[in-house]
Parts: sequence; C-alpha cells; structure tokens
Amino acid sequence: MPEQSSASTEPKAKQDDLAFLTPGEVFDRLDSKPQGLTSDQASQRQEQYGKNQIETKEGEPMWVKFLKNFISTMAILLWIGGAVAFFSGTPELGIAIWLVNVINGLFSFFQESKASKATDALKKMLPTYARVIRDGTEQQVNAVDLVPGDVMLVEEGDKISADARLLEMTDLQVNQSALTGESNPVRKSPDQIVDHDLSRFELKNMIFAGTTVSSGNGKAVVSAIAMDTEFGKIANLTQGMKEEKSPLEKELDKLTQQISFIAVTIGVIFFIGAAFFVRQPLAAAFIFSLGMIVAFIPEGLLPTVTLSLAMAVQRMAKEHALMKSLNSVETLGSTSVICSDKTGTLTQNEMTVNHVWLPEGEFIVHGQGYSPDGSVTKDDQTVTFRDNKELELTLSAATLCSNARILPPDDEHPRYTVLGDPTEACLGVAAEKAKIDIKQLLQDNPRLRELPFDSNRKRMTVINNLKTAIDGNKRVAFVKGAPKETSELCTTTRENGKIRPLTDEDRKNIMAANDQYARSGLRVLAVAYRPLDHNDSLPKSMTKYTPELIEQDMVFLGLVVMADPPRVEVAAAVEKCNEANIRIIMITGDYGLTAESIAKRIGIVKGDNPRVVTGFELGKMSDDDLKKALSDEVIFARVAPEQKYRVVTNLQEMGKVVAVTGDGVNDAPALKKADIGVAMGITGTDVAKEAADMILTDDNFASIVHAVEEGRAVFDNIRKFLVYIFNSNMSEGVPSAFFLFSKGLIALPLTVMQILSIDLGTDMLPALGLGTEEPEEGIMHRPPRKHGESLLTKGIVVKAFFWYGLLEAILAMVGYFYANWNHTGFMGPLASSGLIYRQATTMTLGAIIFTQIGNAMNCRTNKQSIFKAGLFKNKLVNIGIVFEICLFAVLSYAPFMHGLFNTAPLAPTDWIYLVCCPFIVVAIEETRKAWLRHRDAKRGNIEGEQAA
Repeated sequence: MPEQSSASTEPKAKQDDLAFLTPGEVFDRLDSKPQGLTSDQASQRQEQYGKNQIETKEGEPMWVKFLKNFISTMAILLWIGGAVAFFSGTPELGIAIWLVNVINGLFSFFQESKASKATDALKKMLPTYARVIRDGTEQQVNAVDLVPGDVMLVEEGDKISADARLLEMTDLQVNQSALTGESNPVRKSPDQIVDHDLSRFELKNMIFAGTTVSSGNGKAVVSAIAMDTEFGKIANLTQGMKEEKSPLEKELDKLTQQISFIAVTIGVIFFIGAAFFVRQPLAAAFIFSLGMIVAFIPEGLLPTVTLSLAMAVQRMAKEHALMKSLNSVETLGSTSVICSDKTGTLTQNEMTVNHVWLPEGEFIVHGQGYSPDGSVTKDDQTVTFRDNKELELTLSAATLCSNARILPPDDEHPRYTVLGDPTEACLGVAAEKAKIDIKQLLQDNPRLRELPFDSNRKRMTVINNLKTAIDGNKRVAFVKGAPKETSELCTTTRENGKIRPLTDEDRKNIMAANDQYARSGLRVLAVAYRPLDHNDSLPKSMTKYTPELIEQDMVFLGLVVMADPPRVEVAAAVEKCNEANIRIIMITGDYGLTAESIAKRIGIVKGDNPRVVTGFELGKMSDDDLKKALSDEVIFARVAPEQKYRVVTNLQEMGKVVAVTGDGVNDAPALKKADIGVAMGITGTDVAKEAADMILTDDNFASIVHAVEEGRAVFDNIRKFLVYIFNSNMSEGVPSAFFLFSKGLIALPLTVMQILSIDLGTDMLPALGLGTEEPEEGIMHRPPRKHGESLLTKGIVVKAFFWYGLLEAILAMVGYFYANWNHTGFMGPLASSGLIYRQATTMTLGAIIFTQIGNAMNCRTNKQSIFKAGLFKNKLVNIGIVFEICLFAVLSYAPFMHGLFNTAPLAPTDWIYLVCCPFIVVAIEETRKAWLRHRDAKRGNIEGEQAA
C-alpha cells in the first residue's frame, strides 16, 4: 500500500475549515468540481494519498508474548528456587516448583492471547462500496478507492465511507453514534456555517466516515480519507497505545523483589550462623541455607493470585460483568475515578415521555422505556383518552406526526427496539399508555403529505385524511416542533373541548412551562394542528403545499415532555461509590444542561452549580487548567473522542486509577487508554468491546460497582495469603534460630524437608482457599488503596511475623520441648537423634500445621468475626484443613516417610496438645478483632456526633 507520507496531511489541513466555506469555495479548495473528478485525477490522487482504508500497526510478536509469561520477576525466582532444590538433593521438589511455573505461564499466555482486535472491528464498520460522480457520470466504486475531491452520493441506509462536506441534501439525517455516542439522528444541512464555536461533530454540513444515513439523501465532496478521517483518528489513537502493566502486576513485581531480598538475606544469615557459629561443614551449611531460601519463596503465590482472580471473574459474571483479562479484576478494585458515559450507562437509552402539558393543566405519564406498560394521571387520578379530548388530540397528533416505529421483543431482541428517531418513537408509547390504539390510529388516518423537519423551521408537519373529523374537517395538518417556533404560529388553542384565542398570557405560560422543563434537562416538543378542508386560499394540489402556506393560523394543543430516564439502580450504585470514595465524572456527547440534570438526579454532583465544560471549551484549555477543573466537580459535554482520551490521560497523570465506560467507536481510544475499560454488552459496538477490559452484559452502571467490590476482595485475598504464608515462615525460622543461637546444643527442631513439606504440602490448599474468599462486609466503606501502595506493608509484616507468626512459633517450640521432656522429665536433656528426637521434630511440625489451621480461619477476615463470616463457608479452606491433617498423619505414621522427613508416630497425649493449638490462636485473634470493631464503632460515633 502506498505510504501516507507528508502528502497525506494536505487534505487533513484543508478539511478543517471547509464547513465555513461556500460550496464554490469548497470545490476550489479541494481542486474539484460538481461533475466530480476524472478517472485520471482519481488515479493520481490515490497514488498521492493512498487507499481509503484503516492501517494496521504491527504488534508484538506472539513468541515474545509467550516468553514474557515465563520471565517475570516471580517466575525467575521460582526457576531459581527449583534449581536450589535440585542442588539440595531434592529433585522431586525442584520439578514440582518448576511445574508450578510452567502451569502459571501457560495459563497467563492463553488469557492474554485474546489480544485486542479493535482495529479489525473498526474495519468491519466501513462499507465495501461507495457511489460517486466521476467523469460526469454516477458510478459505484470500491470504498477503498475514494480520494479527496470525489463527489459522493449517499442515501438512507448507507454507511458513509469518508469525511465529506455536504453540497445538497433532502431531509438528510445521519446517525453519528459511532463517533459521538449519542443515538439520536443528526439533521444535516448544506448551508455554510457561520458559528465558529461549534465542535466538529456539531457542524451540520459535514458528514463522517463510519456513520450511517438514517433518512433522506445527499451529495457531498470528500474532504478526508483513511487515517485522516475522524474515524481514522480514532483507529490511530486506539492502535498507538502501548500495553502497560496493571497495578497488580506492578505490585507483584515489587513484592517479588521484597520477598527475594528477605529470602536471600535470611539464607545468608543462616549460612553464616551455621558455618561460623555452629561450625557445620560448609557444604551442610550451604544446603541448610538454600533450604531456608526455598522456604521463604512463596511458591503458591502465583497459583493463589490466578485462582483468586478466576474465582472473582466467575462471581462477576453472575453480576453481568465479563472480564477479558484476569489482572483487570484487581485494577477495578483500586479504581479511584470512573469516567462514565451518560446515554445507555447511567440512563436507559430509551426516550420516555413523562409529562404532557396542556393549557388546562399537567398530566403525568408513568412507566419507563419503550414498553407500553404504564398510565397517565392528573391530580393522582388515572386518565385515558376517553376522559379528556385535548389529551387524546395531543397524543394522537404527536403520534401521527412521527416516522419512527417500535418493534416488540423477540428471540433476537429481548427488549423493545426502535426503527427511526427515539424522540419520535416515545410519542406513540405515551399514546398507548393513554389507551390509544396506535395501530388503528395510523390505519384510520392515512398520511397524505409530509413537510419534513428542517433546522431553520425547527418543526415537522404532516397532512392526514381523518376517519373522524376535527372541527368539521377531515383533512388536517399536524405539527410538532420547538415550543417557541411552533407556538408563534398559533392563533388559537383548545381547552375543555372548546377553541378560544391564544392570548399573550397563554404564550407566557407555554414558555414558562418550557423553560421549567428545560432547566430540568428535559426535552420539550410543542404540538399543534390546522384544519384544511374549508380553506379556499390553499392550492388544489397538495404537491404545491409549502411550510409557508400550511404552517399558519394553527391551533395550539400542548407540550409533550420527554427524557432518557436514569436507570433505577444507578442512584444507589452512585451512593455506594461515594461511600467508597470513588469519584464519578460524566463525559457525554449530549448537551450540558441535560447532562447536569441527570448528574444531579443520580448524585454524581452535589453542588448547585457544578462546572460544565463543553468540547469547544475543552479544546481551548491547557493541561494545567484541565487538571484544575478535574480537581473539582465537573461535567464534560459535547466532547470529541480525542478529548475523552485527553481527560483520561490527565487523570492518570494526577495519580488516579481510572475506569472508563463506553459503547461507541468514539469511546475506543479512552477505553484502551484507561486502567480499566468497560464496554456495554447490549448497545456496545464490536470496536468498544474489543478495546475494553470488561464487558457489561446488562449495560448497567450498578454492575461496575459490584465488579469494583470483587476487585477489592482480590487485593485483600492476596494479602490474606501473604499473612498466612509468612505466619509459617516465622515459625519455620524460629526453630532454626534456636539451633543456631544454642550453637547446636538444641538439635534442629524442624528439618529442611519438614519445612518444605509445610510450604509445598500442608499450606498450599488453605492458602489457595484464602484466594477465593468472598468480599468482606464493609469493603466498600473504605477508600480505594493509595496509588503505589504495596501488597507487603509494614502492617502485613507485623501481623504475619510478630503476631500470628510469633504465636505459632511459641506453640511450635512448646510442642518441641514438651515432646522431649515427656520422655526425659522437665528440663531434662534434649535428644539430638533417635526416636525421641524424631518425635520432637514431628511435634514441632504438627504444632505448626495445627496452628496454621487456626490461622487459616483467622486470615479469612480482617476485622469481622469468623463466626459471623461463616466458619465453614469457604469450602476450599475446609478441604485444605482436612488435607493438612491427613498429610500430617501420613508423614507421622507411614514408615516410608520417616527417613525422608525425620518423623515418627506421636503419642495420644501429643495429639491432645496439637488439637488445642488452633482453638488457642482463634480465641486470641477473635479477642483482638472484637477490640478493633469496638474501637471503630466508638470512632464512628464520635465522628457522627461531630458531623451532627
């Protein structure tokens, strides 16, 4: 493909101001003419600008991605640990450690091999063919062969192939949701733009690649192709981002370095102590120190992380959140800002009529979305069309003056779907709620003529032949449009079944009602009609009817008020985010007033006057000004895709972990840039889904909050695993310390093989079980973890080594001395070999294992009582406990294990001591947790009193 070098920037430079030029000036600027380019010109420009197609950037080779899963810091540590095991004479242990590494690497690779295919999805959105005028004749060409200057023809149903400046059009409406995220069709006009304060997607005379013609037709001259189109810029942003490590991956790397330092340091200390203090042979001291290093390497960390993430993914799927990447789960848990779209995420994306205002009073329309289930009330009394003639006329007129249709749910579409403009679709739904049979209405009152909406008149008119006359007329014109422009053409109104003059007071009331609704972010349409049967001033032929002839001397009926309502669950979900100190920023393509109204209703903003930044204003702001705006309550409205991307980038530079929601092509760059991208599963485009890390199968913001809760649980569970593992590390190290500091007078209370039997045997299943623990009560009542907060904190170290670990070490050493003195008498000589010594080391091993049973229960919660959490709720922990006991019994009583692990059968009295160990540590820890809960409750009461 020809390279798009510096030449390709020429059309880009030209297209920026085409909207502000006349059609003649546009042709001059693009060196084209109304008859189109010649074939030779098109060929020359294709050589200059290249093909009209989305370019694909080369990604990282698959073999590199594969190898990366086996050379992470933790993986390298495990490779070394396996090699150490081989050197220490335990090859079976080395093989086991390496297998852990291989399994984890393969699992991670298969997860990540589902690489983003956003570019492929973007390509599918562009059409295959386009209609152009070349050599003075209409031709169909491959869309990839379009060039700047081509005169392109579009009509209803077409996907637009390139950015272009409109020259002519007839009732052209374009669905720009792929670029803006807003589903309402945009009416286009070929007129020259004079307002320079508009964003590019507000330019009525420009059409864009990747969008679709909803109705009408038009002629336009191509201004940009391929990567220079707005669509291409999105693709370029999406592809141009480097994959960054998730916060969890960064923390695991950091943790591995910390553990490596601890393990090697302890190994060196024990080597020096064994060789120069106890004066063991260097070879024996080296093997002993290597065993200690292996003991401090948490071989189960990666499996635990993987299992914890996988279990969270399963639970999230039940809450309608599908994760594409395991590591993204924990990223959600550390999220501090959620940048959310409005339409379809916070709102239902279903325009709904909620009020009908008539001169005689206001009617409330109940029910949500496009379902006809609902009712109409006035003064809390249910009203139907039979009870009020003006209500019937208003809703019937609005329905007849509409081109949209609603399709009922079916196997393919579980919800009501709209064909046409959603603003029009909801009018018929409101009529049905008033018990009007709209199918019969449309059948009995056929349309004779339509005067389409245009942006200058701001209204639409239809002429129908009625089955039942209105005011003695069967041929009637129905009008709907902007309240001010429509009411100005009315001279009379209806009230209580009678027509009367429309007074100045009436006009003030109409506009006052309109302004009140508009301030609440609601959309308002005025409805009027005009009888035509007995009007001799009109032409005989309806083809000669014009808006100027028809739209006068009208009868005002009322105002129909509508909105895209917030989802029912969103307000509670937003409140939950507020409690969790997660900030929500609305970034929408809709108008600022509507966005502000919704944001206030659902609690995203609390102040009376939050700042609303439009895309035009954002374009003029420096990054410093933007960061300043982001530090306070702010809403972004009418923004372009690269502006949403910019907001996310600045938030990340401020140290925030950012989640972004989106459903359109326009959202893809921000979804990919975000720490966690969240796409809509129902309304989302394939492009958005491919760029995202998570897909909401119900398009519901509340599902994000559930996912955040699971993400926080993952981080908590990894910490619980660390505490549990380090508990036993402390109790494994203390016996060796007794051996060293006694200069060998106390024979080694716990052998290296016994240490390894704990780390790779008895501890593994309970540790994995802790990784599956469900979110703890109150997890969403605390702020997100601080940016860069380590997995291994001072609190974790103190809790693991100097609380749980110290208790465990004391019980283990008491067990060792108890087993010795049970045979030799209190303070008698300690055995250094033989049956008594092996029984003593078995007792040490058993005390550690049984104390770990209690600590497994203790580690399941941070402050909540284990009895409230459910003693037997975590099945994997329970299975692990049973496995621990069984494995210890095998180590103690199976003769073939005695030589390898230096064990021996225990006496019944020894078992009584071991059984008491877990109850002791659970009782002590439950006391500590009760004190913590009491302290927190007391603090909460004091804070509450101060707030009051």
